[in-house]
Amino acid sequence: MQVKQALVPEIDGYGLTTAQIIYRVPDHLKLLQEFVWQDYDLFPQFPGLNRFLAFWEEKLDGPLHSVTVAHALLVRPAELELLRGGYRLN
Repeated sequence: MQVKQALVPEIDGYGLTTAQIIYRVPDHLKLLQEFVWQDYDLFPQFPGLNRFLAFWEEKLDGPLHSVTVAHALLVRPAELELLRGGYRLN
């Protein structure tokens, strides 16, 4: 039953979200550092990512420079291809 419960968020529109977060190093503001965040999140609102970025701005010292987001639905309709031929195995 745990597998069925694990699929519920994906069926509800959640998918794997990856964010590339570029921020300034607190002691050397001319230097940029990269952080990669990844979690299941809801497109296009991204409530989980927005909570994380709000936490970042409130609690962490490195000011954000830019955020690039990629999102992929993991559960989607099957993709079918027609075959023009076939082989028979005995």
